[in-house]
Amino acid sequence: MRPINGDDVMKAVEGCLAVLGPVAGRDWEGVRAAGLEWSCRETVEHVASDLIAYAGQLAGRPRDAYVPFDIRLDEGTDNDGLLEVVRTTGVLLAAAVRTTPAHVRAFHPYPFRSADREGFAAMGVAEVVLHTHDVTRALGVEYTPQEGLAEAVLGWLFPHVQPGTAAWPTLLWATGRGELPGRAPVTEWRWRNNLVVPTERLDLVGLRPAVARDLRLGGDGGLDWIEGGPYEGTREAAGFLVKAYEGGVHRPEFGVFALVRKEDGRAVGGIGFHSAPDDDGRVEIGYDLAEGARGQGYATEAVRALADWALARDDVGSLFATVERENTASQAVLARAGFTRVSEEDGSGAELAYELRR
Repeated sequence: MRPINGDDVMKAVEGCLAVLGPVAGRDWEGVRAAGLEWSCRETVEHVASDLIAYAGQLAGRPRDAYVPFDIRLDEGTDNDGLLEVVRTTGVLLAAAVRTTPAHVRAFHPYPFRSADREGFAAMGVAEVVLHTHDVTRALGVEYTPQEGLAEAVLGWLFPHVQPGTAAWPTLLWATGRGELPGRAPVTEWRWRNNLVVPTERLDLVGLRPAVARDLRLGGDGGLDWIEGGPYEGTREAAGFLVKAYEGGVHRPEFGVFALVRKEDGRAVGGIGFHSAPDDDGRVEIGYDLAEGARGQGYATEAVRALADWALARDDVGSLFATVERENTASQAVLARAGFTRVSEEDGSGAELAYELRR
């Protein structure tokens, strides 16, 4: 797996310039971009504004709001000059993505009020390719971005959308710009950056489908694991996540999380939900740690944090977990996290069931 990065930002920008450069002499102000209230020129200005805004978020790293600035074009700037601004702001975002550490997050409202460098890179790519589509469609110019760019945007920002046979038509459909056979038209949409649940010593970092797929196939998912990680339970859970994503039933907030130590940014284990809550608000969790991270309270800390997050939601009324009878360490984790043993999970007594209610 290759995470989306600054090179992808520049590929998107270069594709935009390649198609819009030859028509820069046309009237962009007097033509409304397809599907938007903005003119073609206003749409391209919006792209540049977003690129510099995302670069500013990664550079300044605010936690609660956007950095309060924007760009202003010099009076008399023509369309060629505007494209130079797009190129420059794209370079700035690409540089910010390349130089931002993996663990850094900054404010973005959708949907969990933060994004990491990959999230901002994906949003930058999305703004470029989607709005280039809007402008070229209005101007009657053919445009199709590199398939890998559309695939990356879907995998990193639309984990709730079932992948289609081709990424670009799926992305257009997911953003209300096209149709897909067998799927209802999209009238409202938001992209979704991944959820991070913080604890005192850990960040529970939600895994995107691309990361989960790499873990399932034996990779590291782009994470810096301690020796012995990831443990087999995390790889198995990643496989279930990918299956749900491909089946169109994945709810990202009820997926799988890597346990990343704040002190050094290294992954020590995994935790997550087996599925979304059922009709009674009941949801199952599971977790594991690399051997070198055991005995230090990480599992208890993670279970408590995930349980608190889940039970604060209206759609969750209880959590449960099953543990092998001989796994006394895991039983102790659940007890310390407030779970109560409620039954033996199967008739043989090989597994025990624990529950925590709101």
